[in-house]
Amino acid sequence: MQIQNFIDKYRQGERDFARINLSGANLSGADLRNINLSGANLSDANLSWAYLDRANLADASLERADLHNTILSYVNFDRANLIRANLSKADLRLASLKEAKLNWVDAASADFCEADFYKAQLDRINLAQADLNKTILIDAQLMEANLCDASLISANITDANLIQAQLERANLSGAILVSANLTEANLQSAYLRGANLRDTDLYRAILTNADLSEANCDRADLSRVNLTGAYCIGTNFSSVDLMRAVLQDVYLLRSNLTKANLRGADLQRADLSGSYLEDTILSEANLRDASFLESHLIRTKLDGANITGSCIHNWHLEEVELSNVHCSYIFTGFNRSSNTPCDRYPATGELPLGKLGEEKNTDKGNIKVEFIDLPNWEAFAFTLAQIEQECPDIRLKIESYQAKIGQYIFHLSANPRANEQKLRKRILQLYPKIYQRVLENRQTILASLKILEPGDTKIDSILQGQKPSGSKKIVLDAQEQVYQKTIYQIQRIIMSQPPDRFVTSVHRLLKFLKQQNISTEEIQQNIICQVILKRAAKEEAFKKQLMEWEDTASRTARASKVGQSMRSAIALILSDNSELRLHKYK
Repeated sequence: MQIQNFIDKYRQGERDFARINLSGANLSGADLRNINLSGANLSDANLSWAYLDRANLADASLERADLHNTILSYVNFDRANLIRANLSKADLRLASLKEAKLNWVDAASADFCEADFYKAQLDRINLAQADLNKTILIDAQLMEANLCDASLISANITDANLIQAQLERANLSGAILVSANLTEANLQSAYLRGANLRDTDLYRAILTNADLSEANCDRADLSRVNLTGAYCIGTNFSSVDLMRAVLQDVYLLRSNLTKANLRGADLQRADLSGSYLEDTILSEANLRDASFLESHLIRTKLDGANITGSCIHNWHLEEVELSNVHCSYIFTGFNRSSNTPCDRYPATGELPLGKLGEEKNTDKGNIKVEFIDLPNWEAFAFTLAQIEQECPDIRLKIESYQAKIGQYIFHLSANPRANEQKLRKRILQLYPKIYQRVLENRQTILASLKILEPGDTKIDSILQGQKPSGSKKIVLDAQEQVYQKTIYQIQRIIMSQPPDRFVTSVHRLLKFLKQQNISTEEIQQNIICQVILKRAAKEEAFKKQLMEWEDTASRTARASKVGQSMRSAIALILSDNSELRLHKYK
C-alpha cells in the first residue's frame, strides 16, 4: 500500500490495518492514535516523533525501526519484534510488552513507567537513564543490559535474568528482585534501600558504595560479592551466603546476620555496631579494625578469624568460643566525643594466642529468658528486684530485648557464678505472681513512688481537660483493670475465631473501650498484629484463612481499625520476615 493512500484511509476514519506491509515507510511525526497494526511489517520504518498512543502493535515486526521521541503510551507491543529498534526518549508509559523481543534496542532516557515486560527479551538493551518505575519485569531476560542511572523504583523484577547487567547508580528502592539472577552484575553506587532481594543470586556482583539499608536479602547468594563501602543499615542478611565476600569499610549497623555464612570474608574496618549475629559463621574472616559496639553474638563461629584492633565495647556474647581467634590486641572502650575506639587491651604488647577466650569480662548477656506473651515491663522489673533481694550479689542487668513471632526474649548478664538454669527458672516462676500483685496494687505503688499521690488528679486533669476530682484515682485503677481484661479477651478471640468473625468481635470490644474513655491506640497498632502473627506461626490453615479474608473482605471491613491491623500482619507474613524487632540496638 502507498504511504499517502494509507494515511488518507486513516484520516477518513479507518483504524484496522492489521498485517499491513509498511516496511521502510517514513511516517515521522504521523498521528496514528488508536490504530490497529497488529501483525504489521514495520521493519526499518521511520516512526520518530509519531503519535501512536493506545495503538495495537501486537505481533508486529519493528526490527530496526526508528521510534525515538515517539508517543507510545498504552501501546500493545505483546510478542512484537523490536530487535535493534531505536526507542530513545520514547514515551511508553503503561505499555504492554509481554514476550516482546527488544534485544539490542536503544531505549536510553525512554519512559517505561508502569509498563509490562513479562517474559520479554531485553538482552543487551540500552536503558541508561530510562524511567522504569513500577514496571513489571517478571521472568524478563536482561543479560548484559545497560541500566546505568535508570530508575526502577518499586519495579517487580522477580525471576528476571540480569547476568552481567550494568546497574551503576540505578535506583532500585523498594524494587522486588525475588529469585532474580544478578550474577556478576555491576551495581556500583546503586540505591537498593528497602528492596526485596530474597533468594536473589548476586554471585560475584559489584555493590561497592551501594545502599542496601533496610533491604531484605534473606537466603540470597552474595558469595564473593564486593560490598566495599556499602551502606547496609538495618538490612536483613538472614541465612545469606557471603562466603569470601569483600566487605571492607561496609556499614552493617543494626543488621540481622542470623545464620549468615561469612566464612573467609574480608570485613576490615567494617562497622557491625548493633548487629545481630546468631549462629553466624565468621570462621577465617578478616575482621581487623572492625567495630562490634553493642553487637550481639550468639553461638557465632569465629574460629580462625582475625579480630585484631577491633572495638568490642559493650558487645554481648552467648556461647561464643574465642580460644581459636587471632587477636593481637582489641579496644574495649569507645570515645563518643571523638568517635574513636579507646582502652586498648592489653595496654602494651600483644595478647597470647587463646588468651582472649579466657577473659570472663567479655562474656555478657549469658542468661536468656523467654516469654510466650508480651511481658508487662513493670512486673518484670519488680521480678528482677525480688531476685536481687533474695541474692544481693547476683548483679542482674538487662542487656537486650528481642521480639519474634510468639516469642519475647530477654538477654541478661549476671554474676559469672550464677547458675543460669536455676536463675531462669526462678524468674519464670516469680513473674506471674509479681504480675498479679502489680495489677492488684498498682495504684499504691504509683502513690508510693509519688507518680500519682492519693487524691492527686493532675495527670487525669491533663488528659481529660477537666478540673481535679478526689475520686479520679479510683477510676484510673478501674480503667486499668478493664483495659487488661479486654486485651485478654481480644487475644482469646483472635486465637480461636476465623478472621471474618473476629474482625467484628474485636471491633465491638474496641468500641466498648472508647465508650469507657480508654485509648485503643496500642491495641490497634501492636497487640492485634502480634496475636495474629503468633497464631499464623502455629497454624498453617489460619494463614490460608487470612489470605482468603484479604481477597474477599468488604471495603468497610478492610478500612476498619481491626482490618488495617490485619492487613499489616498479612503484609509481614507475605514478606516472610519472621523476626519482628520491637527493639533496635544502637
